[in-house]
Amino acid sequence: MKKKPHPAGVRNKHTTTVKDAMSAMLKSYNINTKFDETNLVTAWEKIMGKAVANRTSKIYVKDSVLIITMSSAPLKHEMNNSKVKVLALFEKEFGRQVVKDVLFI
Repeated sequence: MKKKPHPAGVRNKHTTTVKDAMSAMLKSYNINTKFDETNLVTAWEKIMGKAVANRTSKIYVKDSVLIITMSSAPLKHEMNNSKVKVLALFEKEFGRQVVKDVLFI
């Protein structure tokens, strides 16, 4: 008796999605935090917008704190006053907390 192929859209119980496999791999190598931090730096312009990104000269993560060097003093002051909102935008984008704090210098 021939085995019928699975119809499209139905997965075998032993298969996994690429997303699940990537998550498992990152977790097993204990690099998921670093991966998220790198994605945050890469997505800075998308999250904050072009105007803010154009006034950002340096951005990096150290000890779960996102450190951003701004070229505009008024914008830096405004961003310091909006830290909670900025962290909420990051959490909304990634679905979880990626960094503990953000520092604008």
